[in-house]
Amino acid sequence: MPGDTCCDAVLLISELTTNAVLHTGTGQVLCGLTLTGDGKRLRIELHDEDSAPVRPPEREAGPDDESGRGLLLVRQLAESWGSTRSTRAGGKVVWAELTAHP
Repeated sequence: MPGDTCCDAVLLISELTTNAVLHTGTGQVLCGLTLTGDGKRLRIELHDEDSAPVRPPEREAGPDDESGRGLLLVRQLAESWGSTRSTRAGGKVVWAELTAHP
């Protein structure tokens, strides 16, 4: 994957992990990465044990807020993203997908 795509992936993993740790109140988060056969599409998954609603709430951060921009970054960087119930962790999985562009 090109360097820009890798940087975006690292930031997405960081934001999704931070959100899971800060907002779920669970002690364990499982991260999964899947690269397609052609090596051009990366799927990032963060599984948690939280039984809260599947779709994480989005909010708008004010200009002076020091937090609250995680999902905004996810929306801007990912080609697609979403969430569903996790069969691995018993809570939910929040996922994001990137496509490598040359």
